[in-house]
Amino acid sequence: MIIPVRCFTCGKVVGHMWNDFLQMISESNPNKKDMKSALDELRLNRYCCRRMILTHCDLIDKLLNYNIYKGQS
Repeated sequence: MIIPVRCFTCGKVVGHMWNDFLQMISESNPNKKDMKSALDELRLNRYCCRRMILTHCDLIDKLLNYNIYKGQS
């Protein structure tokens, strides 16, 4: 859903790195990097912190389509 603020294992703050990571690996970026070098540049050295970024799937946009208050007055 929303990227967790901290790593579940070690507690390092990783939430603010999500947008930077997406920008580094995006197709429109002329300096496109592979995922390993992007994680290295973000200084995510521990595999637990790398897991937090690599395994996250952003579902918030899909969930916003299901408004439970729509149509209620």
